[in-house]
Amino acid sequence: MVALSAACLLTAPLVAKADASSPAASSPATAVSVAPASAGTTSSTDSGWWQQVRNEASQTWDSDRYELYLPLHTWHNRRMYTAEKIAEYNENPWGLGFGKYRYDDQGNWHAFYAMAFLDSHNRVEPIAGYGYEKIWHPAEGWRLGAGFTVAATARQDYGYYPLPLILPLVSIEYGHFALQTTYVPGSKGNGNVLFTWARWQF
Repeated sequence: MVALSAACLLTAPLVAKADASSPAASSPATAVSVAPASAGTTSSTDSGWWQQVRNEASQTWDSDRYELYLPLHTWHNRRMYTAEKIAEYNENPWGLGFGKYRYDDQGNWHAFYAMAFLDSHNRVEPIAGYGYEKIWHPAEGWRLGAGFTVAATARQDYGYYPLPLILPLVSIEYGHFALQTTYVPGSKGNGNVLFTWARWQF
């Protein structure tokens, strides 16, 4: 992917001073207490960013707009792999995906998605998560996006245990069509893959 603060007001009892000329002067002084302020007077950051995240995710989940994902290419960084390894790896990630998306009031893209494709070893790799991109409009009908995805995947070489991911996203879009890509970082001989897919919005 916040400290919460609460203020409590403590008030001492107030003693009413009776006027000497008043009939009440002969009666004992009466203590008047003021109820303490509610502990619920927390700052507006109580819900803050987390409530905003929940609201955005809820609106995206409730969206009635759908899009199709078609994996196109996985490129292994030639500086991080030997020529022999590159020759062994699959770079045609045949697969398919589906998602629910929306554009918010600022025109930014949000989506829940799931996709499955062939990984570098020709094994099926599923991935599912939430994506967000800030969108710019450089020309009529064209959109450029940059953001991130929070997701989980599973791979055969890791026993298909769930693996959490936070990855960058960039896209170029026109009308209902988009090309979107992410870069999976890593070390020498591991990761360092540029993964690209197409999106078609219904």
